[in-house]
Amino acid sequence: MLIAGGFIFLLLCVFGSFVASGGALAPLVASMPFELITIMGSGAGTFVMASSLGDLKHVPGALKVMFRGGAFRRDDYIELLRLLFSLTRLCHSKGVMALEPHIETPMESEIFAASPKIRDNVRARVMICDYFRMISINLDDPFQFDEIMARELKKNLREDLHISHALQTLADALPALGIVAAVLGVIKTMGSITKPPAVLGEMIAGALVGTFLGVLLAYGLVGPMAVRLGNIVDEDARFYDLIRVVMVAHLQGNPPQISIEIGRKDIPSDLMPGFDEIDSMISQMATD
Repeated sequence: MLIAGGFIFLLLCVFGSFVASGGALAPLVASMPFELITIMGSGAGTFVMASSLGDLKHVPGALKVMFRGGAFRRDDYIELLRLLFSLTRLCHSKGVMALEPHIETPMESEIFAASPKIRDNVRARVMICDYFRMISINLDDPFQFDEIMARELKKNLREDLHISHALQTLADALPALGIVAAVLGVIKTMGSITKPPAVLGEMIAGALVGTFLGVLLAYGLVGPMAVRLGNIVDEDARFYDLIRVVMVAHLQGNPPQISIEIGRKDIPSDLMPGFDEIDSMISQMATD
């Protein structure tokens, strides 16, 4: 909603000031449909050339993310900490082999059932199970473990950011595509050079609409969309990085409570639960 509201406000300021200063909307309105077809059509071609078929399939989901915002809320981080505490506590008290029934069949696990949002998140569930499985086959060097997990997270982030990068490529191209549309308008005007000055003036004004739209769409819409999507993807990536932080802390020999506290400190500030809240959750789990 912020994107839509911001763009509407932008249009009101741009066109409102233009009209208030005595500008006429008629040339803009008359030329805009054809200029938009030129700019948006060539822009769509640019976007397709910058993407693979697999990437294009993710465009609808990326647009949904831009309007919805981040996928994870404060309660989701708390639920993830709850799950990781249960797993690390079990591993700490009974050994890593005690995790086997939970990581091999997580959909049937009582521990995962207590955190249904994490259980139903395929990426988070698979990541947790895979890396605890690696610990169970003696990958217990925290530095090597951290490096391996960090590489996967970096790969996932790079893939998730592709649509944002493609949108930024489109934003970079739109001003030039606007110039292309304007040049076509000038060529059309030069072909009618024998017409009266009033007609030529209107045709030149229509040609300049292409440059105007290219710059407006680049810096007023597509560029902010690319930044917005990139910020959301980066924010959501912190959720999965929390798994790495807690598991590395666990491998370094910290008690489960300390591992969870180390992870809590890595949560984004506006989503981070307080120490007392997590401590109360852990105390309640200990009595269950």
